[in-house]
Amino acid sequence: MSEATIETLLHRDRLLVGAALAVLAAAAWLYLAYLTSVMSDMTDADMSAMPGLAMLAMNMWSWVEVATLAVMWAVMMVAMMAPAAAPMILMFTAVHRRRRATGAPAVSTAIFVLGYLVVWTAFSIVAALAQAGLHTAALLSPAMVATSPVLAGALLVAAGVFQWTPLKRACLATCRSPLSFLMTSWREGRAGAFVMGLRHGLYCLGCCWALMALLFVAGVMSLVWVAALAVAVLVEKVVPRGDLVGRVVGLLLVGAGAWLAMMPAIR
Repeated sequence: MSEATIETLLHRDRLLVGAALAVLAAAAWLYLAYLTSVMSDMTDADMSAMPGLAMLAMNMWSWVEVATLAVMWAVMMVAMMAPAAAPMILMFTAVHRRRRATGAPAVSTAIFVLGYLVVWTAFSIVAALAQAGLHTAALLSPAMVATSPVLAGALLVAAGVFQWTPLKRACLATCRSPLSFLMTSWREGRAGAFVMGLRHGLYCLGCCWALMALLFVAGVMSLVWVAALAVAVLVEKVVPRGDLVGRVVGLLLVGAGAWLAMMPAIR
């Protein structure tokens, strides 16, 4: 196979995978927009008429409610993380296309993506359980916003400090270097691709979990807040010197968190 043919196939693969990721992310954002619109239009009577929301209002949680929350979190993670994960996924696709040109076995990119999504699905389950616990403790409003300035401030400060930790720097460096990750973590076959997806997902989670926890500050159904955090993740992973931007964001988060936590004392 000639180099020109390989480049043509690489270009086609990038377009197909990029379009698939774009559709996936767009569908997730549309779902979040729909869910936000439905909840914002509900009156108290509407909420009380819905069994799931009525149980939420009474701080009673079943596995059905927790599972529903986990699905919502999973969709939100897809919406927020798909753009930031695109460079790694596209690089995986390109490497496999070149290997296929040399006669190596083909492995679908979907397997790598599946491994990545498994990690964020697990995180979504933990986040849903945390949300249920916070709501039961009356620390979250029905709109899923932190009711305690101290809690909101503590989350902001913790996320800001984490932006400067060695763990954050190590995970972010890996996420910002797709080719290096693939060269050092390569595994053969479908199982290998799945494990690689898991490993990349773990690095991604290690990089972003603290920022994801900030969804409890302004409400997990605030599209503006969700979009702001998604942009922050994308910038620090993709933009040149994005790691420096992430540290600046950390300082801003610490300042905002300290101010918010002191509000009860000022009052």
